[in-house]
Amino acid sequence: MGCLAKVNVPITKKRKLGPKTMDCVILGYAYHSIAYRFLIVKSEEPDMHVGTIMESRDATFFESFFPMKDTHSSSSQSSEIIPSSITPPEQTEHTHEHVTEEDDSAAPRRSKRQRTAKSFGKDFTLYLVDDTPKSISEAYASPDADYWKETVRSEMDSIIANGTWEVTERPYGCKPMGCKWVFKKKLRPDGTIEKYKARLIAKGYTQKEGGDFFDTYSPVARLTTIRVLLSLAASHGLLVHQMDVKTTFLNGELDEEIYMDQPDGFVVEGQEGKVCKLLKSLYGLKQASKQWHEKFDKTLTSAGFAVNEADKCVYYRHGGGEGVILCLYVDDILIFETNLEVINEVKSFLSQNFDMKDLGVADIILNIKLIRGENGITLLQSHYVEKILNRFGYIDSKPSPTPDDPSLLLRKNKRIARNQLEYSQIIISLMYLASATRPDISFAVSKLNRFTSNPGDDHWRVLERVMRYLKGTVELGLHYTGYPAVLEGYSDSNWISDVDEIKATSGYVFTLGGGAV
Repeated sequence: MGCLAKVNVPITKKRKLGPKTMDCVILGYAYHSIAYRFLIVKSEEPDMHVGTIMESRDATFFESFFPMKDTHSSSSQSSEIIPSSITPPEQTEHTHEHVTEEDDSAAPRRSKRQRTAKSFGKDFTLYLVDDTPKSISEAYASPDADYWKETVRSEMDSIIANGTWEVTERPYGCKPMGCKWVFKKKLRPDGTIEKYKARLIAKGYTQKEGGDFFDTYSPVARLTTIRVLLSLAASHGLLVHQMDVKTTFLNGELDEEIYMDQPDGFVVEGQEGKVCKLLKSLYGLKQASKQWHEKFDKTLTSAGFAVNEADKCVYYRHGGGEGVILCLYVDDILIFETNLEVINEVKSFLSQNFDMKDLGVADIILNIKLIRGENGITLLQSHYVEKILNRFGYIDSKPSPTPDDPSLLLRKNKRIARNQLEYSQIIISLMYLASATRPDISFAVSKLNRFTSNPGDDHWRVLERVMRYLKGTVELGLHYTGYPAVLEGYSDSNWISDVDEIKATSGYVFTLGGGAV
């Protein structure tokens, strides 16, 4: 809402040599017709005036431009100079003389005054305030410059210590790849800043397949795997520790010959014309994740670890009456064992081969909070739920006792879609939540996902019910008590829930250790 739209001039108003479109701002949808509602902000058509609200279906939208922002700011500045309650004496006198001398028989003249478009507030214009620097110069000039300098230096120290590249002459005919600094603030689940991160990213989008890279695939642990391992930890009393791999993708070894420009802020003095020949992988390369996983896999298998056949990111080792399990998700490693000494030995082994950070007892994994107590392990995403409710304006909504009304059958929308972009954004957010820790909303979200391309009023009402249900169940999550320690499966299906396609909907759930996995 609030974006620029080029709306066609109505056929009854068109002139042969006149303008074909008008600049408008979209306000919403028409109440009694299949059309959009627009506010005219610029028009060269005499009969279509600025500030008029019109309805039309013929429009082209520019979702990156918001004319009301500039109009609102200029209106505010002018109101500070000349308050609306004060009228200049000269203007009043001139207007009075003009009215008394005007000939009553003359045709009424249209006002020459340019109307100022009304601001409709945040409901129609949305903009994000982001103070994350976009370049190294912005980072060094920001209020958090000391933090950014420290993290940039740490990144470069890791790159140099790892022997990622060597500075050399540029080969004849070689066009080196570019690179850039990317900055990010890593937040805790409560929204506070955990740490400042800086990464030197290679511009891998310029790589050519078959020369600069070949394979790019790299596996990661599935959420199902992580839930199963945590349920086993609750059932068998396993300790769960966590480690983080620093500068993960710098560990991979390259098979291809790749050249890159020297990074901003770290060009070697006297060697400005030279380039970096990459010896090891770097963030941004298309094969970076694959090379990292191969290096990690080779390191662990050489130490006696075996790869799980169901999930290639799970490793285990048995010996001396002890067994240890490792689960890898890109750069996060979960370690499962009953003996703390064995866990410390594994940590020492990993630290000898990679630059590691010991996080101790697992607390947060993939933005999922792990709470361990006497009654088992609980997985929560309460902060993520609150973030969704805040983002889409449901934080103050009235809670609903259930996420779905089984008596309501949804049909395809035959009219113009209602807020399709926002609808799809909410669905995407809920799908991740349902797949991670909230299986209770899986059925409702899956049903609503069928209508993402063209949602109507009925679909929005059901979606709002799901959001209101989340409002009342923010602290709800998965809880593994450890009993029963056997895998149980349940399935069910309903009768023709899809009235358009005349199809049924089936579902299933597997539980282990008292919770869904």
